Amino acid sequence: MTWSIIAKDEATGQIGIAVATRFFAVGARVPYIAAGFGGIATQALVNPYYGIDGLALLREGKSPQEIVETLTAADPGRESRQLHILDASGRISAHTGRDCIPWCGHVAGSGFSIAGNMLSGAQVLDETAKAYVANAALPFAQRLIAALKAGEAAGGDKRGKQSAALLIHGDEEWAALDLRVDDHADPLAELERLERVSRLHWTTFRAFMPTRANPAGVTDRAIIDAGIAAALARQA
Repeated sequence: MTWSIIAKDEATGQIGIAVATRFFAVGARVPYIAAGFGGIATQALVNPYYGIDGLALLREGKSPQEIVETLTAADPGRESRQLHILDASGRISAHTGRDCIPWCGHVAGSGFSIAGNMLSGAQVLDETAKAYVANAALPFAQRLIAALKAGEAAGGDKRGKQSAALLIHGDEEWAALDLRVDDHADPLAELERLERVSRLHWTTFRAFMPTRANPAGVTDRAIIDAGIAAALARQA
Protein backbone atom coordinates (compact mmCIF):
# COMPACT_ATOMS: atom_id res chain seq x y z
CA MET A 1 0.00 0.00 0.00
CA THR A 2 3.07 2.10 -0.50
CA TRP A 3 5.94 3.08 -2.74
CA SER A 4 9.47 3.86 -1.64
CA ILE A 5 12.91 4.66 -2.97
CA ILE A 6 16.18 3.57 -1.38
CA ALA A 7 19.27 5.31 -2.71
CA LYS A 8 22.93 5.97 -2.05
CA ASP A 9 24.25 9.50 -2.57
CA GLU A 10 27.53 9.07 -4.42
CA ALA A 11 28.74 12.51 -3.34
CA THR A 12 28.45 11.87 0.41
CA GLY A 13 28.03 8.11 0.80
CA GLN A 14 24.74 8.68 2.63
CA ILE A 15 21.96 6.10 2.38
CA GLY A 16 18.41 7.47 2.18
CA ILE A 17 14.86 6.15 2.03
CA ALA A 18 11.80 8.17 1.05
CA VAL A 19 8.33 6.65 1.23
CA ALA A 20 4.70 7.67 0.77
CA THR A 21 1.37 5.91 1.24
CA ARG A 22 -2.35 6.09 2.00
CA PHE A 23 -1.81 4.74 5.50
CA PHE A 24 -1.00 6.16 8.92
CA ALA A 25 2.61 6.83 10.06
CA VAL A 26 4.48 5.08 7.26
CA GLY A 27 7.82 6.29 8.63
CA ALA A 28 7.38 4.23 11.77
CA ARG A 29 7.38 0.85 10.00
CA VAL A 30 8.76 0.91 6.45
CA PRO A 31 12.30 2.42 6.36
CA TYR A 32 15.33 0.87 8.06
CA ILE A 33 18.96 1.92 7.59
CA ALA A 34 22.23 0.65 9.06
CA ALA A 35 24.88 3.34 8.67
CA GLY A 36 27.66 2.13 6.41
CA PHE A 37 25.82 -1.05 5.44
CA GLY A 38 22.62 -0.23 3.56
CA GLY A 39 18.87 0.31 3.66
CA ILE A 40 15.74 -1.84 3.71
CA ALA A 41 12.11 -1.00 3.02
CA THR A 42 9.46 -3.47 4.16
CA GLN A 43 5.94 -2.81 2.88
CA ALA A 44 2.59 -4.20 1.62
CA LEU A 45 1.31 -6.20 4.63
CA VAL A 46 4.38 -4.95 6.44
CA ASN A 47 6.58 -7.27 8.47
CA PRO A 48 8.74 -5.10 10.76
CA TYR A 49 11.12 -8.00 11.37
CA TYR A 50 12.21 -7.80 7.73
CA GLY A 51 13.73 -4.46 8.71
CA ILE A 52 14.98 -5.45 12.16
CA ASP A 53 16.47 -8.82 11.18
CA GLY A 54 17.51 -7.59 7.75
CA LEU A 55 19.73 -4.87 9.24
CA ALA A 56 21.38 -7.47 11.47
CA LEU A 57 22.13 -9.56 8.40
CA LEU A 58 23.52 -6.54 6.54
CA ARG A 59 25.87 -5.91 9.46
CA GLU A 60 26.98 -9.55 9.23
CA GLY A 61 28.02 -8.95 5.62
CA LYS A 62 25.23 -10.85 3.90
CA SER A 63 24.31 -9.75 0.38
CA PRO A 64 20.87 -8.26 -0.37
CA GLN A 65 19.91 -11.40 -2.29
CA GLU A 66 20.91 -13.63 0.63
CA ILE A 67 18.94 -11.45 3.02
CA VAL A 68 15.78 -11.48 0.90
CA GLU A 69 16.00 -15.27 0.59
CA THR A 70 16.58 -15.72 4.33
CA LEU A 71 13.78 -13.40 5.44
CA THR A 72 11.14 -14.65 3.03
CA ALA A 73 11.98 -18.32 3.57
CA ALA A 74 11.25 -17.93 7.29
CA ASP A 75 7.93 -16.09 6.76
CA PRO A 76 4.74 -18.04 5.97
CA GLY A 77 3.16 -14.69 5.02
CA ARG A 78 5.79 -13.84 2.41
CA GLU A 79 3.32 -13.79 -0.50
CA SER A 80 1.63 -10.75 1.11
CA ARG A 81 4.91 -8.88 1.65
CA GLN A 82 7.06 -6.54 -0.37
CA LEU A 83 10.70 -5.92 0.43
CA HIS A 84 13.64 -4.26 -1.24
CA ILE A 85 17.24 -3.76 -0.15
CA LEU A 86 20.19 -1.67 -1.31
CA ASP A 87 23.56 -2.19 0.35
CA ALA A 88 26.45 0.24 0.67
CA SER A 89 28.22 -1.22 -2.36
CA GLY A 90 25.14 -0.70 -4.53
CA ARG A 91 23.87 -4.28 -4.68
CA ILE A 92 20.07 -4.58 -4.85
CA SER A 93 17.50 -7.29 -4.29
CA ALA A 94 13.73 -7.27 -3.98
CA HIS A 95 10.71 -9.47 -3.31
CA THR A 96 7.09 -8.80 -4.26
CA GLY A 97 4.75 -11.54 -3.07
CA ARG A 98 2.11 -13.03 -5.34
CA ASP A 99 -0.69 -11.72 -3.12
CA CYS A 100 0.43 -8.07 -3.14
CA ILE A 101 -2.30 -5.90 -4.61
CA PRO A 102 -1.71 -4.54 -8.13
CA TRP A 103 -0.20 -2.56 -9.46
CA CYS A 104 2.90 -3.84 -7.70
CA GLY A 105 6.51 -4.26 -8.66
CA HIS A 106 10.10 -3.08 -8.49
CA VAL A 107 12.56 -1.11 -10.61
CA ALA A 108 16.24 -0.35 -10.05
CA GLY A 109 18.98 1.80 -11.46
CA SER A 110 22.54 2.80 -10.63
CA GLY A 111 22.54 3.50 -6.90
CA PHE A 112 18.78 3.30 -6.33
CA SER A 113 15.91 0.85 -5.85
CA ILE A 114 12.18 1.63 -6.06
CA ALA A 115 9.28 -0.65 -5.11
CA GLY A 116 5.56 -0.21 -4.68
CA ASN A 117 2.22 -1.92 -4.38
CA MET A 118 -1.44 -0.93 -4.65
CA LEU A 119 -0.35 1.78 -7.09
CA SER A 120 -2.27 3.34 -9.95
CA GLY A 121 0.15 1.75 -12.43
CA ALA A 122 3.74 0.98 -13.43
CA GLN A 123 4.21 4.62 -14.40
CA VAL A 124 4.43 5.57 -10.71
CA LEU A 125 7.75 3.77 -10.29
CA ASP A 126 8.96 4.74 -13.77
CA GLU A 127 8.38 8.44 -13.14
CA THR A 128 9.91 8.20 -9.65
CA ALA A 129 13.04 6.71 -11.22
CA LYS A 130 13.18 9.27 -14.05
CA ALA A 131 12.92 12.16 -11.61
CA TYR A 132 15.61 10.74 -9.34
CA VAL A 133 18.01 10.41 -12.26
CA ALA A 134 17.12 13.83 -13.71
CA ASN A 135 17.66 15.68 -10.44
CA ALA A 136 21.22 14.58 -9.70
CA ALA A 137 22.23 18.21 -9.08
CA LEU A 138 19.86 18.55 -6.13
CA PRO A 139 20.96 17.95 -2.53
CA PHE A 140 20.21 14.35 -1.58
CA ALA A 141 17.16 14.97 0.63
CA GLN A 142 15.53 17.22 -1.94
CA ARG A 143 16.32 14.76 -4.73
CA LEU A 144 14.54 11.93 -2.89
CA ILE A 145 11.45 14.05 -2.25
CA ALA A 146 11.39 15.25 -5.86
CA ALA A 147 11.42 11.63 -7.00
CA LEU A 148 8.39 10.75 -4.87
CA LYS A 149 6.55 13.87 -5.99
CA ALA A 150 6.99 12.77 -9.60
CA GLY A 151 5.58 9.36 -8.71
CA GLU A 152 2.63 10.98 -7.00
CA ALA A 153 1.98 13.16 -10.04
CA ALA A 154 1.91 9.97 -12.11
CA GLY A 155 -0.85 8.50 -9.91
CA GLY A 156 0.81 7.39 -6.68
CA ASP A 157 -1.06 5.13 -4.25
CA LYS A 158 -4.39 4.44 -5.99
CA ARG A 159 -6.30 4.90 -2.71
CA GLY A 160 -5.00 8.45 -2.13
CA LYS A 161 -2.44 9.88 0.28
CA GLN A 162 -1.96 10.17 4.04
CA SER A 163 1.63 9.86 5.25
CA ALA A 164 5.22 10.17 4.06
CA ALA A 165 8.71 9.95 5.51
CA LEU A 166 12.36 10.62 4.76
CA LEU A 167 15.22 8.85 6.54
CA ILE A 168 18.90 9.51 5.78
CA HIS A 169 21.98 8.12 7.49
CA GLY A 170 25.59 9.17 7.05
CA ASP A 171 28.56 7.74 8.95
CA GLU A 172 26.95 7.72 12.39
CA GLU A 173 24.41 5.32 13.90
CA TRP A 174 22.03 8.24 14.49
CA ALA A 175 20.13 9.62 11.52
CA ALA A 176 21.40 12.65 9.63
CA LEU A 177 17.74 13.39 8.84
CA ASP A 178 14.57 11.68 10.07
CA LEU A 179 11.37 13.41 8.96
CA ARG A 180 7.89 11.96 9.33
CA VAL A 181 4.49 13.19 8.24
CA ASP A 182 2.12 10.75 9.95
CA ASP A 183 -1.31 12.06 8.92
CA HIS A 184 -1.77 14.90 6.45
CA ALA A 185 -3.97 15.84 3.50
CA ASP A 186 -0.83 16.50 1.38
CA PRO A 187 1.99 14.56 3.03
CA LEU A 188 4.67 15.08 0.38
CA ALA A 189 4.13 18.83 0.38
CA GLU A 190 4.42 18.77 4.17
CA LEU A 191 7.54 16.59 3.97
CA GLU A 192 9.04 19.10 1.55
CA ARG A 193 8.23 21.92 4.00
CA LEU A 194 9.82 20.06 6.91
CA GLU A 195 12.97 19.47 4.85
CA ARG A 196 13.20 23.23 4.25
CA VAL A 197 12.77 23.87 7.98
CA SER A 198 15.53 21.35 8.74
CA ARG A 199 17.98 23.52 6.82
CA LEU A 200 17.38 26.49 9.14
CA HIS A 201 19.04 24.92 12.19
CA TRP A 202 19.21 21.14 12.25
CA THR A 203 21.49 20.48 9.28
CA THR A 204 24.05 22.87 10.78
CA PHE A 205 23.58 21.79 14.39
CA ARG A 206 24.14 18.12 13.59
CA ALA A 207 27.78 18.89 12.68
CA PHE A 208 28.35 19.77 16.35
CA MET A 209 26.84 16.57 17.75
CA PRO A 210 28.88 13.72 19.25
CA THR A 211 30.37 11.24 16.81
CA ARG A 212 32.36 8.06 17.24
CA ALA A 213 35.49 10.00 16.29
CA ASN A 214 34.62 12.95 18.56
CA PRO A 215 32.57 11.57 21.48
CA ALA A 216 31.97 15.00 23.06
CA GLY A 217 31.07 16.83 19.88
CA VAL A 218 31.07 20.61 20.31
CA THR A 219 29.58 21.90 23.56
CA ASP A 220 30.58 25.56 23.34
CA ARG A 221 27.25 27.28 22.70
CA ALA A 222 28.95 30.37 21.28
CA ILE A 223 30.56 28.26 18.55
CA ILE A 224 27.27 26.48 17.85
CA ASP A 225 25.30 29.72 17.68
CA ALA A 226 27.89 31.32 15.42
CA GLY A 227 27.81 28.33 13.09
CA ILE A 228 24.02 28.44 12.82
CA ALA A 229 24.04 32.21 12.28
CA ALA A 230 26.62 31.87 9.49
CA ALA A 231 24.57 29.14 7.81
CA LEU A 232 21.41 31.25 7.99
CA ALA A 233 23.27 34.20 6.51
CA ARG A 234 24.38 32.07 3.56
CA GLN A 235 20.76 31.04 2.95
CA ALA A 236 19.43 34.62 3.10
